[in-house]
Amino acid sequence: MTGRPGHPAGALRRAAAPRADPALAGRLGVPPVPATFVRRARLADRLARGVREHPLVLVDGPAGAGKTLLVCDWLRTSPPPHPAAWLTVEAEDNSPAVFWHDVGQALHRAGALPRAVGAARRAAPAGRPPRHLATGLGLRRDPVVVVLDEFERITDPEVATGLDHLLRHCGGMLRLVLVSRNEPLLPLHRYRAADEITEIRAADLAFSEEESSALLTRHGLALSGPDVRVLTGRTEGWAAGLRLWALAAARSPDCGRYLKEFEAGHSTIADFLLAEVLDTQPAGTRDLLLRTSILDRIHPALADALTGSRDAERILDELARANAFVTPLNGPWYRQHPLFAEILRVHLRARHPGLPPELHLAAARWLQRAGLLDEALRHAVAADRWDLAAAWFAGGPAVDQFFSSTGPGRSAALFDAMPAGLEGPCAELIRAARALAAGDCAAGTAHLDRAAAGLTAAEDDAPARLTAAVLRLVAARLTGSAPGAVEAARTADRLRRTVPADPGREHQVLPVRLFTDLAAVRLWSGDPGAARAALLAAVAEAPGAEHPERYEPLGLLALVELLGGAVGPAERRARQALAEAGTWEAEGTGRAAIAHLVLAWIALERGDPAVVRSHARRVPAAEAGAVTGGAVDGGAGDNGVVDSAAGHGGAGESGAVDGGAPVVGSGPGGDPLRIVLGAVVRARFALRNGDPRRALALLAAAEHPGAAGEPSPWARGLIAPVAAEALVAAGAAGAAVGLLPAGQARSPELALATARARFAAGDRGAAARALPRTPAGPPATVTRILLLKAEAGAADGDERTAAHLLTRALATARPDRLRGPFLEAGPWLAAFLRRRPDLTADHGWLPEPLRRRAAPVPGPAEDAPPVEPLSRREREVLERVAQLMSTQEVAADLQLSVNTVKTHLKSINRKLCTSRRTEAVRRARRLHLL
Repeated sequence: MTGRPGHPAGALRRAAAPRADPALAGRLGVPPVPATFVRRARLADRLARGVREHPLVLVDGPAGAGKTLLVCDWLRTSPPPHPAAWLTVEAEDNSPAVFWHDVGQALHRAGALPRAVGAARRAAPAGRPPRHLATGLGLRRDPVVVVLDEFERITDPEVATGLDHLLRHCGGMLRLVLVSRNEPLLPLHRYRAADEITEIRAADLAFSEEESSALLTRHGLALSGPDVRVLTGRTEGWAAGLRLWALAAARSPDCGRYLKEFEAGHSTIADFLLAEVLDTQPAGTRDLLLRTSILDRIHPALADALTGSRDAERILDELARANAFVTPLNGPWYRQHPLFAEILRVHLRARHPGLPPELHLAAARWLQRAGLLDEALRHAVAADRWDLAAAWFAGGPAVDQFFSSTGPGRSAALFDAMPAGLEGPCAELIRAARALAAGDCAAGTAHLDRAAAGLTAAEDDAPARLTAAVLRLVAARLTGSAPGAVEAARTADRLRRTVPADPGREHQVLPVRLFTDLAAVRLWSGDPGAARAALLAAVAEAPGAEHPERYEPLGLLALVELLGGAVGPAERRARQALAEAGTWEAEGTGRAAIAHLVLAWIALERGDPAVVRSHARRVPAAEAGAVTGGAVDGGAGDNGVVDSAAGHGGAGESGAVDGGAPVVGSGPGGDPLRIVLGAVVRARFALRNGDPRRALALLAAAEHPGAAGEPSPWARGLIAPVAAEALVAAGAAGAAVGLLPAGQARSPELALATARARFAAGDRGAAARALPRTPAGPPATVTRILLLKAEAGAADGDERTAAHLLTRALATARPDRLRGPFLEAGPWLAAFLRRRPDLTADHGWLPEPLRRRAAPVPGPAEDAPPVEPLSRREREVLERVAQLMSTQEVAADLQLSVNTVKTHLKSINRKLCTSRRTEAVRRARRLHLL
């Protein structure tokens, strides 16, 4: 066995004194930097700072990461103020005698050792460098930088131990820069604990989009920003991949098109990776890399299942340590670099054409047993085993992905490509879920019927029967069928107790969904008590705020509270629902729409149009003006509640919450409960803005079902009063009277609408008889009834009765600051209050036009203006404090921190010369700041 000239070769010559080596000179110089190199100041500065502050700098990354060029550029453009020695390590340096000889030659060439220090005369003790190196470095007055490139070739522990010894016994006169593809054998944990190391890793070396763009420019290429983003993402910023792509693209007339058509498996990048990474590995490692290239992430046990071996854990760990384009993830999982995996898959198909489907099927079965259904489905589809994929999907909880608030999940989207000819109950269940998610109840029910015909009572079919029951409940919710909902919910609840829970699922959402859907149908059918009980059960099944399905039942609970007159609790529930929806990035989705609509309704009652618009715009358009299932039986003939108003005009644009967007017509898609509520809120807002025609158009669009459904007393109770009010505002009081039911028990809202219509038609006696003697119901409705009675009293000249009723109305509205009924009461109210300003003396929460007073009389100093005007934000905080909101509720409403709200309150107290928030509110009212 012989070595190159001047170097010991073999174990027998390890201690021999090395001779001079002329060939060594080529490895002692700093390599040149190509003209296309992009200097990255962020890394160069970090490298320079590391050399100044720490004895050890490690530049560690995979092949082609740009490690060597980074250090070369730093030494050539910003050299340290000390001597710098360079050595490119070769395989023969993996021997103490050869290594220390070459290091000594590098130091001598850099002038880093005093002339008096000669070469070693004898071998150094095991684990220690030659004495003359430590002695020479110790005699220096300033440190010397030593760069050891390609240090991954050093695997001899004795060399690493000696290097560590030299670092610790050179009097601090050595700055060692190791450039390596893997972690060196040095005790890095000690250097980290002592803060004596700077590390530049693969993630640091990855090119940013800006750096990628600069590299392409150096190669004479111009890519658009989005294309640069795609290229950087596909290569994950790998320097060699970017450079090799640029070299290939430079030969193409259109680099943008080349990027779209680029196939990594047949490129110079593939040649590089195959030669530098794959071909350097042992046969077993190459086989594992090829077989696991089909996986998005690799578990050692899964890799063993694909290779038939039992050493995947060791191999994956070694590959990760060697930076061989395998990266550890959380827990026992690993991943291959996407570009490397893409190339390996091409290589796998070329070498073993029939193997990929077998590997996909084996991976699918392993992942399904492990409870990783989403990944199992993707591999089953890749293996063209749609039968397995359909059985796993329809027999598990994944079917609810079709009804996700953010759109179909990744696995649900797989079934867009399911063959039309695939038969069986599971395939029919998937088709049913797709149809119901699109709002096509007729098609969904037909598929469910076909699936039921193929399912048996056997235990193996229980999961599929559970899925069928869940889908029946979805269909019942879309059509408003209470009997169908109850039957489906009972069946699903019974089956879910017999089907084992999915072990891979973090949250069991099925019970929450069952109770929520059942509650929605109960409310649609006019049973708010049963709806509330089901919603409380749904929330009980999801006790933590981290549950992904809890925000929808919270929003529905807020609606039930609001309709029952509990404005404060409804507002808190709705805000809580939106806060939890925000955790799952679902604030602007259909299933969070109820909470937004509740808050918009409350803002409407409080006379705050900006808040109404803010929440209404967060409701998806498809939920605002179209209804899918559930006819509204208004009792006005076959044409429904508001069809008779069609002749009163189309949809005007003034006052539109959605900025004048067209009303969405009827058709598939959307939950009828949300659609009707959205239309009612928007219609009421249009009325507030003086646009009854748009209000009627919105209500008409919500009234017409897109599919056969059950009539809804709840929807009728919401739509009819608003439609009547719109007709009255449009000058069609007679039509409004004919619209409303007569001679039957009516809700307070319907009674109020009837009385208003009669009053507008000039029949005050009938109006008085329509109103209850003792008003009851939600505070806003009671307030409106009292105001209508007061208006009738004022019209009859009975100002004493009118004032008494108005006082009661103010007292009813004050706790919830319900300004809306007063804003819509009409001109009579302002005229009456001009004669009786004393009635609003204690109601600073009313709008300014209703709080006109006589000329102010100079009062005590406490009525003086504030020492400094309140800012806009301070006014907003004070308005909410006046509404009896807590500090936390104010912070949530204004999207501020609690500490910021407290700071604003301190400033308010200072400016108003008060010490408590209640005093600040009282003084602000006296000063007409609220």
